[in-house]
Amino acid sequence: MEKKSPHILNASSGLLGFCLVILTSLEITKISNRTYIDEIAGIASLCLATSCFLSFMAIRCVNEKREIKYENAADYLFMTALFCISASVILVTLNIF
Repeated sequence: MEKKSPHILNASSGLLGFCLVILTSLEITKISNRTYIDEIAGIASLCLATSCFLSFMAIRCVNEKREIKYENAADYLFMTALFCISASVILVTLNIF
């Protein structure tokens, strides 16, 4: 089975930058006080940062069982973050504040 950890690390780090752009733009436009979008993007950022860490640990791990656990945890956190990012984008698109 092909290792997913390098792909998760690459995608997580890129999306982490995207989340930080969302958070920064909400702070600059002073919208963050009136909406939950920044909280959702913050949760996504935490999930992505943890996913980056776990996928890196899976790449560096020598123990195969531990590597699988790290990779699975990183995968689930990545999917959670994708859900949060999607929710943030939908809320911004539909102007639901």
